[in-house]
Amino acid sequence: MTEALSIAVHAGEFDRVHYALVMASAAAASDRAATLFFTGRAVHAVTRSNDQPGWHALAAPPDGAPARDQALRARRIAGFEELLSACVELKVHMMVCEMALRAEGLDAGAAMLRHDLALEVAGVVSFLNRGARGALLFV
Repeated sequence: MTEALSIAVHAGEFDRVHYALVMASAAAASDRAATLFFTGRAVHAVTRSNDQPGWHALAAPPDGAPARDQALRARRIAGFEELLSACVELKVHMMVCEMALRAEGLDAGAAMLRHDLALEVAGVVSFLNRGARGALLFV
């Protein structure tokens, strides 16, 4: 196995989170261990609210995240859900920051977190000790 890739995903913008998913899934498909640590406003990418994926609330001017996702898929670029599924299938380690959840007013124990993603709720120390290996990117 080659050098691992760890990505701290902080930005609340659709394109940045989407590309972090691209990088993590590509790393895992290339036989690299990959970790995604969702923090800041990016925690919304791994939540669900009112039967809508939380990533719909990520910033994506001018028409919003769902429209941006649709435009990418129309150009034969993997959509957000497809990338999340690829990350799960490729065994990307996904962590979500406990402090960021509190900062965003989200409850880690509630049904807000997506159960299909095998998320580990953890703090920065846990990410640095267990998750962050190899190259570290901050998005």
